[in-house]
Amino acid sequence: MTFGSNEEQTIAAINVTPLVDITLVLLIVLMVTSKVVASLAVPVDLPAAASAEQVQLVFSVLIAADGSLLVDGERLSNDDAMVQRARAKLKQSPELRAVINADGGVEHRRVMQVVDRLRGVGLSKLAFGASPLEAGGGSCERVIVVGGG
Repeated sequence: MTFGSNEEQTIAAINVTPLVDITLVLLIVLMVTSKVVASLAVPVDLPAAASAEQVQLVFSVLIAADGSLLVDGERLSNDDAMVQRARAKLKQSPELRAVINADGGVEHRRVMQVVDRLRGVGLSKLAFGASPLEAGGGSCERVIVVGGG
């Protein structure tokens, strides 16, 4: 190897500095995003075991595919009627829990409207109904609890 000649020189060593820089940047991005993902976890409020004598009052809201509401099995004309019923039931039982079952075709915006209206009344214990992803496809339903109080 002679310096100053026009001959092409071979590179005898690999410069690892850019590789280390990229690795450190990826490590920092991973650390920041893992903190964000951990903070977005949904807190689960699992109910305590109750004796056979105690009955838990549930406010059942079903959002049909067309966006209409069924509260405790009865179709309502608008959200204001749902709010009135929620207030009345909340006066009867301060530990009232709302279970929201929404059709898969319902827009997320509509579900959030219902959640906001219920939280505005004072219902902080909310749960969402879901079907299990089992091969047998049984008819039982599961409830995902997302609120506490």
